[in-house]
Amino acid sequence: MTPRPHWLPEEILTRLASGGGGAEAARHLVAAERSKHRLLVLGVVRLAGSDPAVGRAYDLLAWLEKKAPQAVEKVIGHPATGAWATHVLRSRATPDRSGAVQLGALAAAAAARAGLPARVAAPAPDGRIMLPSLGELVIEERAEVIDLTLREDATIEAGGRRVRVGDDEAPGWRPLRSVSADGLSLCVDDLDPFRWSPGDVPDGRLPPAELDTWREYLQIAWTVMRARHWTLAEETAEIVSVLTPITGPAYRMNSATARDRFGAIGMSTPRDWRWLAYTFAHEVQHAKLGAVLDTLELLEPDDGRYYAPWRPDPRPLAGLLQGTYAHLGVAGFWRRQRAHETGLQAHVEFAHWRQAAFEAAGTLLDSGRLTAPGERFVTVMRRTLAAWMTESVPQAALDAAAEQAVAHRESWLARNA
Repeated sequence: MTPRPHWLPEEILTRLASGGGGAEAARHLVAAERSKHRLLVLGVVRLAGSDPAVGRAYDLLAWLEKKAPQAVEKVIGHPATGAWATHVLRSRATPDRSGAVQLGALAAAAAARAGLPARVAAPAPDGRIMLPSLGELVIEERAEVIDLTLREDATIEAGGRRVRVGDDEAPGWRPLRSVSADGLSLCVDDLDPFRWSPGDVPDGRLPPAELDTWREYLQIAWTVMRARHWTLAEETAEIVSVLTPITGPAYRMNSATARDRFGAIGMSTPRDWRWLAYTFAHEVQHAKLGAVLDTLELLEPDDGRYYAPWRPDPRPLAGLLQGTYAHLGVAGFWRRQRAHETGLQAHVEFAHWRQAAFEAAGTLLDSGRLTAPGERFVTVMRRTLAAWMTESVPQAALDAAAEQAVAHRESWLARNA
Protein backbone atom coordinates (compact mmCIF):
# COMPACT_ATOMS: atom_id res chain seq x y z
CA MET A 1 0.00 0.00 0.00
CA THR A 2 2.94 2.33 -0.66
CA PRO A 3 2.26 5.33 -2.96
CA ARG A 4 4.88 6.37 -5.49
CA PRO A 5 5.89 9.86 -6.63
CA HIS A 6 4.74 10.80 -10.12
CA TRP A 7 5.67 13.39 -12.68
CA LEU A 8 4.75 13.90 -16.32
CA PRO A 9 7.65 13.87 -18.79
CA GLU A 10 7.73 17.04 -20.89
CA GLU A 11 7.07 15.12 -24.10
CA ILE A 12 3.99 13.46 -22.58
CA LEU A 13 2.72 16.80 -21.25
CA THR A 14 3.13 18.36 -24.70
CA ARG A 15 1.14 15.56 -26.30
CA LEU A 16 -1.60 15.99 -23.73
CA ALA A 17 -1.64 19.77 -24.26
CA SER A 18 -2.13 19.27 -27.99
CA GLY A 19 -5.42 17.58 -27.15
CA GLY A 20 -4.39 13.96 -27.49
CA GLY A 21 -1.80 11.82 -25.80
CA GLY A 22 -2.86 8.28 -26.62
CA ALA A 23 -2.43 5.16 -24.55
CA GLU A 24 1.05 6.00 -23.24
CA ALA A 25 0.03 9.38 -21.86
CA ALA A 26 -3.17 7.91 -20.42
CA ARG A 27 -1.17 5.26 -18.56
CA HIS A 28 0.91 7.99 -16.90
CA LEU A 29 -2.26 9.67 -15.70
CA VAL A 30 -3.85 6.44 -14.49
CA ALA A 31 -0.73 5.55 -12.49
CA ALA A 32 -0.76 8.96 -10.82
CA GLU A 33 -4.45 8.67 -9.93
CA ARG A 34 -3.97 5.18 -8.49
CA SER A 35 -1.29 6.58 -6.20
CA LYS A 36 -3.65 9.41 -5.28
CA HIS A 37 -6.27 6.85 -4.22
CA ARG A 38 -3.69 5.06 -2.09
CA LEU A 39 -2.78 8.31 -0.37
CA LEU A 40 -6.46 8.95 0.31
CA VAL A 41 -6.89 5.48 1.80
CA LEU A 42 -3.81 6.00 3.97
CA GLY A 43 -5.31 9.29 5.08
CA VAL A 44 -8.48 7.49 6.20
CA VAL A 45 -6.43 4.95 8.16
CA ARG A 46 -4.50 7.71 9.92
CA LEU A 47 -7.70 9.63 10.62
CA ALA A 48 -9.22 6.53 12.21
CA GLY A 49 -6.31 6.38 14.66
CA SER A 50 -6.51 3.31 16.89
CA ASP A 51 -9.87 2.00 15.63
CA PRO A 52 -9.25 -1.78 15.61
CA ALA A 53 -11.70 -2.53 12.78
CA VAL A 54 -9.95 -0.07 10.46
CA GLY A 55 -6.53 -1.38 11.48
CA ARG A 56 -7.52 -4.99 10.70
CA ALA A 57 -8.98 -3.97 7.36
CA TYR A 58 -5.79 -2.17 6.40
CA ASP A 59 -3.65 -5.13 7.47
CA LEU A 60 -5.82 -7.40 5.33
CA LEU A 61 -5.41 -5.11 2.32
CA ALA A 62 -1.64 -5.06 2.80
CA TRP A 63 -1.58 -8.88 3.00
CA LEU A 64 -3.82 -9.22 -0.05
CA GLU A 65 -1.58 -6.89 -2.05
CA LYS A 66 1.27 -9.36 -1.61
CA LYS A 67 -0.92 -12.30 -2.60
CA ALA A 68 -3.14 -10.75 -5.28
CA PRO A 69 -1.99 -7.22 -6.20
CA GLN A 70 -4.33 -6.94 -9.20
CA ALA A 71 -7.39 -7.58 -7.03
CA VAL A 72 -6.36 -4.82 -4.62
CA GLU A 73 -5.56 -2.46 -7.51
CA LYS A 74 -9.01 -3.04 -9.02
CA VAL A 75 -10.77 -2.10 -5.77
CA ILE A 76 -8.50 0.80 -4.76
CA GLY A 77 -8.73 2.22 -8.29
CA HIS A 78 -12.53 2.00 -8.43
CA PRO A 79 -13.87 5.58 -8.85
CA ALA A 80 -16.27 5.35 -5.91
CA THR A 81 -13.34 4.39 -3.65
CA GLY A 82 -11.74 7.78 -4.31
CA ALA A 83 -15.03 9.55 -3.65
CA TRP A 84 -15.55 7.63 -0.38
CA ALA A 85 -12.05 8.39 0.93
CA THR A 86 -12.33 12.04 -0.07
CA HIS A 87 -15.68 12.29 1.73
CA VAL A 88 -14.28 10.78 4.94
CA LEU A 89 -11.28 13.10 4.95
CA ARG A 90 -13.36 16.20 4.20
CA SER A 91 -15.73 15.41 7.06
CA ARG A 92 -12.92 14.86 9.58
CA ALA A 93 -14.24 17.71 11.73
CA THR A 94 -17.29 15.51 12.47
CA PRO A 95 -15.83 12.01 12.07
CA ASP A 96 -18.22 9.21 11.18
CA ARG A 97 -16.87 5.87 12.35
CA SER A 98 -18.92 3.87 9.85
CA GLY A 99 -17.34 5.93 7.06
CA ALA A 100 -13.82 4.90 8.04
CA VAL A 101 -14.86 1.30 8.77
CA GLN A 102 -16.03 1.10 5.15
CA LEU A 103 -12.37 0.25 4.54
CA GLY A 104 -13.39 -3.25 5.64
CA ALA A 105 -15.79 -3.48 2.70
CA LEU A 106 -12.93 -2.52 0.37
CA ALA A 107 -10.77 -5.28 1.85
CA ALA A 108 -13.65 -7.76 1.53
CA ALA A 109 -14.09 -6.82 -2.15
CA ALA A 110 -10.39 -7.38 -2.80
CA ALA A 111 -10.46 -10.75 -1.00
CA ALA A 112 -13.54 -11.79 -2.98
CA ARG A 113 -11.85 -10.82 -6.24
CA ALA A 114 -8.74 -12.76 -5.26
CA GLY A 115 -10.72 -15.83 -4.11
CA LEU A 116 -8.89 -15.83 -0.77
CA PRO A 117 -10.35 -16.53 2.67
CA ALA A 118 -10.52 -13.61 5.07
CA ARG A 119 -12.31 -12.11 8.06
CA VAL A 120 -13.03 -8.39 8.29
CA ALA A 121 -15.61 -5.97 9.71
CA ALA A 122 -17.75 -3.56 7.67
CA PRO A 123 -20.64 -1.18 8.39
CA ALA A 124 -24.23 -2.34 7.78
CA PRO A 125 -26.44 0.37 9.30
CA ASP A 126 -29.30 -0.36 6.88
CA GLY A 127 -28.65 -4.06 6.31
CA ARG A 128 -26.67 -3.37 3.14
CA ILE A 129 -22.95 -3.68 2.58
CA MET A 130 -21.46 -2.26 -0.60
CA LEU A 131 -18.40 -4.11 -1.91
CA PRO A 132 -16.83 -1.51 -4.23
CA SER A 133 -16.50 -2.64 -7.87
CA LEU A 134 -18.48 -5.84 -7.22
CA GLY A 135 -21.96 -5.33 -5.80
CA GLU A 136 -24.10 -5.14 -2.72
CA LEU A 137 -24.74 -7.61 0.10
CA VAL A 138 -28.25 -7.50 1.53
CA ILE A 139 -28.58 -9.02 5.00
CA GLU A 140 -31.31 -9.06 7.62
CA GLU A 141 -29.22 -7.70 10.47
CA ARG A 142 -28.56 -4.00 10.88
CA ALA A 143 -25.45 -2.96 12.77
CA GLU A 144 -22.88 -0.18 12.95
CA VAL A 145 -20.20 -2.81 12.31
CA ILE A 146 -20.67 -6.45 11.34
CA ASP A 147 -18.20 -9.28 10.78
CA LEU A 148 -17.74 -10.71 7.29
CA THR A 149 -16.23 -14.15 6.66
CA LEU A 150 -15.05 -14.78 3.11
CA ARG A 151 -14.60 -18.33 1.80
CA GLU A 152 -12.56 -19.63 -1.10
CA ASP A 153 -15.78 -20.77 -2.84
CA ALA A 154 -16.82 -17.14 -3.47
CA THR A 155 -19.28 -17.01 -0.59
CA ILE A 156 -19.52 -14.48 2.22
CA GLU A 157 -21.07 -15.09 5.63
CA ALA A 158 -22.53 -12.01 7.31
CA GLY A 159 -25.29 -11.52 9.87
CA GLY A 160 -26.24 -15.18 9.87
CA ARG A 161 -26.58 -15.24 6.08
CA ARG A 162 -24.39 -16.96 3.51
CA VAL A 163 -24.27 -15.16 0.17
CA ARG A 164 -22.62 -16.21 -3.08
CA VAL A 165 -20.74 -13.38 -4.79
CA GLY A 166 -20.70 -13.47 -8.57
CA ASP A 167 -21.91 -11.87 -11.80
CA ASP A 168 -25.48 -13.12 -11.36
CA GLU A 169 -28.07 -11.87 -8.91
CA ALA A 170 -28.77 -14.25 -6.03
CA PRO A 171 -30.59 -14.11 -2.68
CA GLY A 172 -28.82 -11.43 -0.65
CA TRP A 173 -26.58 -10.38 -3.55
CA ARG A 174 -27.03 -7.58 -6.13
CA PRO A 175 -24.07 -7.46 -8.54
CA LEU A 176 -22.88 -4.49 -10.54
CA ARG A 177 -23.52 -5.07 -14.23
CA SER A 178 -21.37 -4.22 -17.22
CA VAL A 179 -21.58 -3.12 -20.83
CA SER A 180 -19.05 -4.44 -23.30
CA ALA A 181 -17.79 -4.01 -26.83
CA ASP A 182 -14.85 -5.56 -28.65
CA GLY A 183 -11.87 -5.00 -26.34
CA LEU A 184 -13.74 -2.75 -23.92
CA SER A 185 -15.71 -3.65 -20.77
CA LEU A 186 -17.17 -0.97 -18.52
CA CYS A 187 -18.81 -1.44 -15.13
CA VAL A 188 -22.21 0.22 -14.75
CA ASP A 189 -22.25 1.42 -11.15
CA ASP A 190 -25.81 2.15 -10.10
CA LEU A 191 -25.48 0.91 -6.49
CA ASP A 192 -22.51 2.39 -4.66
CA PRO A 193 -23.62 5.28 -2.41
CA PHE A 194 -20.44 7.13 -3.41
CA ARG A 195 -20.84 6.57 -7.16
CA TRP A 196 -22.06 10.19 -7.69
CA SER A 197 -23.66 13.11 -5.89
CA PRO A 198 -26.92 11.75 -4.41
CA GLY A 199 -29.06 14.52 -5.89
CA ASP A 200 -27.91 13.70 -9.44
CA VAL A 201 -28.64 9.97 -9.58
CA PRO A 202 -32.02 8.47 -10.52
CA ASP A 203 -34.08 6.47 -8.06
CA GLY A 204 -33.44 2.75 -8.27
CA ARG A 205 -31.23 0.83 -10.64
CA LEU A 206 -30.92 1.35 -14.38
CA PRO A 207 -33.87 -0.57 -15.91
CA PRO A 208 -32.92 -3.62 -18.04
CA ALA A 209 -34.33 -2.05 -21.21
CA GLU A 210 -32.17 1.06 -20.74
CA LEU A 211 -29.13 -1.09 -19.97
CA ASP A 212 -29.71 -2.87 -23.29
CA THR A 213 -29.77 0.56 -24.99
CA TRP A 214 -26.41 1.40 -23.41
CA ARG A 215 -24.99 -1.90 -24.65
CA GLU A 216 -26.33 -1.40 -28.19
CA TYR A 217 -25.00 2.13 -28.59
CA LEU A 218 -21.67 1.34 -26.94
CA GLN A 219 -20.96 -1.40 -29.47
CA ILE A 220 -21.61 0.96 -32.39
CA ALA A 221 -19.80 3.93 -30.83
CA TRP A 222 -16.77 1.82 -29.94
CA THR A 223 -16.53 0.43 -33.47
CA VAL A 224 -16.62 3.97 -34.88
CA MET A 225 -14.12 5.26 -32.31
CA ARG A 226 -11.60 2.53 -33.11
CA ALA A 227 -11.96 3.11 -36.85
CA ARG A 228 -12.03 6.94 -36.95
CA HIS A 229 -10.98 8.25 -33.53
CA TRP A 230 -8.25 5.84 -32.55
CA THR A 231 -6.42 8.14 -30.13
CA LEU A 232 -9.68 8.76 -28.27
CA ALA A 233 -10.34 5.00 -28.27
CA GLU A 234 -6.91 4.32 -26.76
CA GLU A 235 -7.43 6.92 -24.03
CA THR A 236 -10.94 5.70 -23.26
CA ALA A 237 -9.76 2.10 -22.90
CA GLU A 238 -7.00 3.14 -20.49
CA ILE A 239 -8.89 5.72 -18.42
CA VAL A 240 -12.60 4.89 -18.31
CA SER A 241 -13.63 1.93 -16.17
CA VAL A 242 -17.11 2.90 -14.96
CA LEU A 243 -20.28 4.43 -16.38
CA THR A 244 -22.67 5.85 -13.79
CA PRO A 245 -26.31 6.62 -14.60
CA ILE A 246 -27.19 10.23 -13.72
CA THR A 247 -30.30 12.27 -14.37
CA GLY A 248 -30.59 14.59 -17.34
CA PRO A 249 -32.72 17.65 -18.10
CA ALA A 250 -36.13 16.88 -19.57
CA TYR A 251 -35.80 15.69 -23.18
CA ARG A 252 -32.04 16.25 -23.11
CA MET A 253 -28.92 14.20 -22.42
CA ASN A 254 -26.45 14.86 -19.64
CA SER A 255 -22.88 13.80 -18.94
CA ALA A 256 -20.21 14.72 -16.40
CA THR A 257 -16.93 13.78 -14.77
CA ALA A 258 -15.63 14.51 -11.27
CA ARG A 259 -12.07 14.99 -9.99
CA ASP A 260 -12.66 12.64 -7.04
CA ARG A 261 -14.12 9.90 -9.27
CA PHE A 262 -11.35 9.45 -11.83
CA GLY A 263 -12.23 6.73 -14.31
CA ALA A 264 -16.00 7.26 -14.13
CA ILE A 265 -18.28 9.06 -16.55
CA GLY A 266 -21.73 9.98 -15.33
CA MET A 267 -24.33 10.07 -18.06
CA SER A 268 -28.01 9.77 -18.83
CA THR A 269 -29.22 7.09 -21.22
CA PRO A 270 -27.77 7.83 -24.69
CA ARG A 271 -30.13 8.86 -27.46
CA ASP A 272 -27.86 7.37 -30.18
CA TRP A 273 -24.33 6.07 -30.70
CA ARG A 274 -23.06 9.42 -32.03
CA TRP A 275 -23.94 11.21 -28.78
CA LEU A 276 -22.18 8.47 -26.81
CA ALA A 277 -18.99 8.74 -28.89
CA TYR A 278 -19.07 12.54 -28.57
CA THR A 279 -19.56 12.15 -24.81
CA PHE A 280 -16.40 10.08 -24.56
CA ALA A 281 -14.54 12.77 -26.54
CA HIS A 282 -15.78 15.46 -24.14
CA GLU A 283 -15.52 13.70 -20.79
CA VAL A 284 -12.20 11.91 -21.35
CA GLN A 285 -10.69 15.37 -21.86
CA HIS A 286 -12.02 16.45 -18.46
CA ALA A 287 -10.62 13.30 -16.86
CA LYS A 288 -7.21 13.85 -18.45
CA LEU A 289 -6.95 17.47 -17.37
CA GLY A 290 -8.13 16.64 -13.85
CA ALA A 291 -5.30 14.11 -13.56
CA VAL A 292 -2.80 16.62 -14.97
CA LEU A 293 -3.92 19.15 -12.35
CA ASP A 294 -3.44 16.56 -9.61
CA THR A 295 0.18 16.25 -10.76
CA LEU A 296 1.07 19.79 -11.82
CA GLU A 297 -0.04 23.33 -10.98
CA LEU A 298 -1.18 25.13 -14.13
CA LEU A 299 -2.97 28.10 -12.53
CA GLU A 300 -2.25 30.61 -9.81
CA PRO A 301 -5.06 31.66 -7.44
CA ASP A 302 -7.58 33.87 -9.20
CA ASP A 303 -10.99 35.23 -8.19
CA GLY A 304 -12.03 36.57 -11.60
CA ARG A 305 -14.99 35.49 -13.72
CA TYR A 306 -14.67 35.03 -17.47
CA TYR A 307 -16.79 34.52 -20.57
CA ALA A 308 -17.00 30.88 -21.68
CA PRO A 309 -18.63 30.36 -25.11
CA TRP A 310 -20.37 27.20 -23.88
CA ARG A 311 -21.84 28.38 -20.57
CA PRO A 312 -24.64 30.80 -19.63
CA ASP A 313 -22.74 32.04 -16.55
CA PRO A 314 -19.34 33.66 -15.92
CA ARG A 315 -16.71 31.04 -15.11
CA PRO A 316 -13.70 31.06 -12.78
CA LEU A 317 -10.38 30.63 -14.53
CA ALA A 318 -10.12 26.99 -13.42
CA GLY A 319 -13.52 26.29 -14.97
CA LEU A 320 -12.54 28.10 -18.16
CA LEU A 321 -9.42 25.96 -18.43
CA GLN A 322 -11.44 22.77 -17.99
CA GLY A 323 -14.00 23.87 -20.56
CA THR A 324 -11.40 24.96 -23.08
CA TYR A 325 -9.55 21.66 -22.88
CA ALA A 326 -12.80 19.70 -23.14
CA HIS A 327 -13.92 21.65 -26.20
CA LEU A 328 -10.51 21.19 -27.78
CA GLY A 329 -11.40 17.50 -27.67
CA VAL A 330 -14.92 18.19 -28.94
CA ALA A 331 -13.57 20.18 -31.91
CA GLY A 332 -11.11 17.38 -32.65
CA PHE A 333 -13.92 14.83 -32.61
CA TRP A 334 -15.99 16.75 -35.16
CA ARG A 335 -12.88 17.53 -37.22
CA ARG A 336 -12.43 13.80 -37.82
CA GLN A 337 -16.10 12.88 -37.88
CA ARG A 338 -17.04 15.39 -40.60
CA ALA A 339 -15.08 13.34 -43.13
CA HIS A 340 -17.57 10.49 -42.63
CA GLU A 341 -20.92 12.33 -42.54
CA THR A 342 -23.12 13.93 -45.15
CA GLY A 343 -24.73 17.29 -44.59
CA LEU A 344 -23.37 20.36 -42.83
CA GLN A 345 -23.93 19.59 -39.15
CA ALA A 346 -20.52 18.03 -38.42
CA HIS A 347 -18.83 20.94 -40.25
CA VAL A 348 -20.86 23.42 -38.18
CA GLU A 349 -19.89 21.69 -34.94
CA PHE A 350 -16.21 21.71 -35.89
CA ALA A 351 -16.23 25.35 -36.94
CA HIS A 352 -18.15 26.45 -33.86
CA TRP A 353 -16.08 24.65 -31.23
CA ARG A 354 -12.66 25.29 -32.77
CA GLN A 355 -13.44 29.03 -32.69
CA ALA A 356 -14.86 28.90 -29.16
CA ALA A 357 -11.89 26.99 -27.76
CA PHE A 358 -9.41 29.18 -29.66
CA GLU A 359 -10.90 32.35 -28.17
CA ALA A 360 -11.06 30.86 -24.66
CA ALA A 361 -7.43 29.76 -24.88
CA GLY A 362 -6.57 33.36 -25.72
CA THR A 363 -8.45 34.53 -22.62
CA LEU A 364 -6.42 32.09 -20.52
CA LEU A 365 -3.15 33.32 -21.98
CA ASP A 366 -4.14 36.96 -21.44
CA SER A 367 -5.21 36.40 -17.82
CA GLY A 368 -1.72 36.61 -16.37
CA ARG A 369 -2.66 33.83 -13.91
CA LEU A 370 -1.02 30.84 -15.60
CA THR A 371 2.04 29.27 -14.02
CA ALA A 372 5.06 28.64 -16.24
CA PRO A 373 3.91 25.05 -16.97
CA GLY A 374 0.39 26.38 -17.47
CA GLU A 375 1.64 28.94 -19.98
CA ARG A 376 3.38 26.21 -21.97
CA PHE A 377 0.34 23.91 -21.75
CA VAL A 378 -2.20 26.49 -22.98
CA THR A 379 0.21 27.76 -25.66
CA VAL A 380 0.34 24.26 -27.14
CA MET A 381 -3.46 24.01 -26.91
CA ARG A 382 -3.86 27.26 -28.82
CA ARG A 383 -1.24 26.23 -31.38
CA THR A 384 -3.31 23.14 -32.18
CA LEU A 385 -6.47 25.22 -32.49
CA ALA A 386 -4.72 27.84 -34.62
CA ALA A 387 -3.76 25.13 -37.10
CA TRP A 388 -7.35 23.91 -37.19
CA MET A 389 -8.57 27.46 -37.82
CA THR A 390 -6.85 27.33 -41.23
CA GLU A 391 -8.68 24.17 -42.34
CA SER A 392 -11.36 24.52 -45.00
CA VAL A 393 -15.01 24.50 -43.93
CA PRO A 394 -18.03 25.05 -46.23
CA GLN A 395 -19.14 28.68 -46.14
CA ALA A 396 -22.67 27.77 -45.10
CA ALA A 397 -21.26 25.94 -42.07
CA LEU A 398 -19.03 28.91 -41.19
CA ASP A 399 -22.03 31.22 -41.36
CA ALA A 400 -24.12 28.95 -39.14
CA ALA A 401 -21.30 28.62 -36.60
CA ALA A 402 -20.79 32.39 -36.52
CA GLU A 403 -24.52 32.93 -36.00
CA GLN A 404 -24.49 30.53 -33.04
CA ALA A 405 -21.47 32.27 -31.51
CA VAL A 406 -23.05 35.73 -31.80
CA ALA A 407 -26.35 34.52 -30.36
CA HIS A 408 -24.58 32.94 -27.39
CA ARG A 409 -22.55 36.04 -26.59
CA GLU A 410 -25.56 38.32 -26.83
CA SER A 411 -27.58 36.03 -24.56
CA TRP A 412 -24.67 35.86 -22.10
CA LEU A 413 -24.31 39.64 -22.03
CA ALA A 414 -28.04 40.11 -21.49
CA ARG A 415 -28.03 37.58 -18.67
CA ASN A 416 -24.85 38.76 -16.94
CA ALA A 417 -24.73 42.50 -17.60
